[in-house]
Amino acid sequence: MDWRTAWEAALYGADGFYRRESPAEHFRTSVHASGGFAAAVLEYARRHRLRSVVDLGAGRGELLGALDALAPGELALHGVDVRPRPPELHERITWSSELPDRIVGLLFANELLDNVPCDVVECDADGVVRGVLVDPVGGDEQLGEPVRDPDVLEWLERWWPLTEAGARAEVGVTREAVWSDAVARLEQGVAIAIDYGHLRADRPPFGSVRSYRDGHEVTVALDGSCDVTAHVAVDALARAVDGALVRQRDALRDLGTDGTRPPIGLASTDPRAYVAALSAASGAAELTAAGGLGDFWWVVSEVR
Repeated sequence: MDWRTAWEAALYGADGFYRRESPAEHFRTSVHASGGFAAAVLEYARRHRLRSVVDLGAGRGELLGALDALAPGELALHGVDVRPRPPELHERITWSSELPDRIVGLLFANELLDNVPCDVVECDADGVVRGVLVDPVGGDEQLGEPVRDPDVLEWLERWWPLTEAGARAEVGVTREAVWSDAVARLEQGVAIAIDYGHLRADRPPFGSVRSYRDGHEVTVALDGSCDVTAHVAVDALARAVDGALVRQRDALRDLGTDGTRPPIGLASTDPRAYVAALSAASGAAELTAAGGLGDFWWVVSEVR
């Protein structure tokens, strides 16, 4: 079958990976890395006078729970996910399986779009772009029919042209449709999508599909046994939603996330404060690290 269909079933089918599993059990996101991430989101909401946060792809509600702990009752918090509402969340935090029709405030999606299935295509020896077919059980692949969808062809020409035999692309049309629909529901406020991504000048020549399970990268599988992800063409996404691109390290530093180690003298005068400050600095350093979480792209769209 085509890649997008197999990918969709693997993650979101009746027994799909994300119907059963929590993301935190399999990979580490900014939310799990440090409480400083939630503090930065809270600071962002305060600076922009946003009184609510809708977290799309909320997982087990870790970000919302951290926001509520930092400022109980200050923000209206709502999680959206295919999994049921986690029972450990405070009753102040609401939950649904679908986005609300109307959103005012901060619409947030952290590492969501990389898990939105998309078509995988490849350039054959004659320079023809064809869809890639895959056996979801064994993983064997073969080239299918030439791509004829005008939207896909236009997207490829503009954002990810394929000219060499064997070159592959993950077509971002489906991801842009998902996020455009979400942003269209925002009547006033800011929408932020955060993900690993690439620009036209540095697309991965053979695509970026990966699988993860139990905190480790594993062989890509479409049988529902593991996460399936691919980096986002963030420049195309930003154009689709009239958004600005910012690196996470720059966004967080602007919000006060500081990875500077505390002065060593504090260890002798106030050991507890030193340990707390050292822990916070370590978390901030991980969130902003080049080659790691700091390389995430923020796609920021404002609706006034």
